[in-house]
Amino acid sequence: MPLVRIALRRGKPSSYLAALRNGIYTAMREVFDVPENDRFILVSQHDADEFDYDPGYLGISRSDDLVIVQIFCNDSRTVDTKKALYRRIVEHLEESPGIRPEDVFINLSETNKVNWSFGNGIAQYAL
Repeated sequence: MPLVRIALRRGKPSSYLAALRNGIYTAMREVFDVPENDRFILVSQHDADEFDYDPGYLGISRSDDLVIVQIFCNDSRTVDTKKALYRRIVEHLEESPGIRPEDVFINLSETNKVNWSFGNGIAQYAL
């Protein structure tokens, strides 16, 4: 049930955006055991004056190809599983569309299951 938001600078072709979405979704399926078809991914592209980042924070050399990935999910995974997801996302995005590992910024935001409604005004995961 993850909800993924991807932010990047404007100007990449649709094939690049598809590779981003597919690589992240594949990593979540592999590491987070996300069910097939549980795919909710938003991509936002920004002009240079709308996309602000530090190119050297924590000694990581970032470029204008920086991609910021936010994943909203249930609070149910171990630290090791989260680390494995970060690694797998970077591996997929390095392979296609060819993003440098330094340019992949990932933020995981966890929430309780009752904070989701997938439609019809129903909290499907509420126990």
